[in-house]
Amino acid sequence: MLAGEAVTEERVAELPEWVGLLGEVEPLLGRRALDREVDTVRTLRNRSWAVPSELAAVLVGRTPALFHCGVDDALLATLAGAVGHWRPEAASRLVDVEGHGREALGDVDLSRTVGWFTSSHPVRLDVTGIDLDQVRSGGPEAGRLVKAVKEQVRAVPGDGLGYELLRYLNPETGPVLEAGPAAQIGFNYLGRFATSASENSAQPWQLAGDTAMGGSTAPDIPSMHVLEGLALVRDTSDGPELEITLIWPSELLDEGDVEELGRTWLRMLDGLAAHTTDPTAGGHTPSDFHLLDLEQDEVDQFEAIAAKLEGGMSR
Repeated sequence: MLAGEAVTEERVAELPEWVGLLGEVEPLLGRRALDREVDTVRTLRNRSWAVPSELAAVLVGRTPALFHCGVDDALLATLAGAVGHWRPEAASRLVDVEGHGREALGDVDLSRTVGWFTSSHPVRLDVTGIDLDQVRSGGPEAGRLVKAVKEQVRAVPGDGLGYELLRYLNPETGPVLEAGPAAQIGFNYLGRFATSASENSAQPWQLAGDTAMGGSTAPDIPSMHVLEGLALVRDTSDGPELEITLIWPSELLDEGDVEELGRTWLRMLDGLAAHTTDPTAGGHTPSDFHLLDLEQDEVDQFEAIAAKLEGGMSR
């Protein structure tokens, strides 16, 4: 099924867009290029940080609602901002975004299946021109960052599945994509899970105890990225808990550098939560109106007009 899909005219037509998205070789993020013979699972290190519960509640609730996006968009936007602040030369970066892989494909019926199939595709995230210090302080640039990344995520060709289909299952297009640059950063929003105070209050879907997400991996498996960003939301009786994690091969990045990046990501999240409480925060983006050809400034103008009309009617 997938091999057949990879050679269809519709999928092959996506190739120029994917090549354009990959662009040119990017500056190294680590000390050297990733070596999949040396930088294996055995060498990986990880560090996690918890977002304060009052901020987590805003970020997984009010923020996505105001910006008409997903929790993953907000998390990815702040990670992109953190990387751009941490490495200014990395303001435009490829990021491999991992997803559940359950997008509709042909006449395949997924209704009697459970769990993730897992898919991944690169996204070009560019935070050039955004005042990242203002994002950290909770200013309007935090909203601009979310809107920019939201649109960049939605700008990938088709449903995003085409990249791996063309890269690995089409012998003609595969070498073309292989010749392009590979993302040095990966991102995965693991989702939102219920926790229970006791065995008697188990939920249909929840974490198995206090164990970390994911299973065991053979130590010789090659690392896919110089840096991986993960995020997970746990719903508890006291409210949502948001945890962010960075994973990296030990020979490529110093732990101190990763600590700096992680804390910058936290500050970006803090700033976005603070901005969300501003009455002017939020709004739509062009992808919310897929039948219209609009730019962001036009969307902003229409929303400003609508707000004035609504204010006049309320008086």
